[in-house]
Amino acid sequence: MTADTCPVCRDRDVVHFLTARGRIYWRCRECAATFVDRSLLPSRAAELARYRQHRNNPEDPSYCDFLNRLALPLLERLPPHQSGLDYGCGPGPALARMLEATGHSARLYDPLFHPDESALAQTYDFITCTEVVEHFHNPADEFERLDRLLRPGGWLGIMTKFLADDAGFADWRYRRDFTHVVFYKEETFRRIATRLNWSCEILLPDVVLMRKPTTSLT
Repeated sequence: MTADTCPVCRDRDVVHFLTARGRIYWRCRECAATFVDRSLLPSRAAELARYRQHRNNPEDPSYCDFLNRLALPLLERLPPHQSGLDYGCGPGPALARMLEATGHSARLYDPLFHPDESALAQTYDFITCTEVVEHFHNPADEFERLDRLLRPGGWLGIMTKFLADDAGFADWRYRRDFTHVVFYKEETFRRIATRLNWSCEILLPDVVLMRKPTTSLT
């Protein structure tokens, strides 16, 4: 039983972490990411059926409060009238609406619900990924794409549940969603930022802000 490389940082120092209810998970000793065996990655059809069960209503005040954990610190850092992308926005793009209400513009991209490839043909001052990165089948590729989509000095805001308790992983509710295929620790995001020459702020549990440098470091 082997996994060739970590899908987050592409390092080869990967070990078996756990098998839980027939699902095999690996751990990268370089970036501390935990990920499901590639043989168990869900199909697009299975993902779509699961996502349609989500109840993320843009009119729900409690859901907007949840999104404000990312929106408010991001807004504190943005100059007026910035251009953004809600990447993996899902069927109800509440966060984009919230940011537009403060004077920013926000385009939408989601491979299942808003598959507008033209949104990937320009660059942005900020990008948001709320409850998205845990679904990435190829995270290293996705973060490199996000880097290309960000303008120099641009911000990337991420919300995902951090894996804080290895001992409780098998029974963790977040793990039991089969569309969640990669799990991040704080260390994982710091490693991603280092690889891409970004800065990284862990603002709250499960909330990360990263920034692309204003000038090239190469």
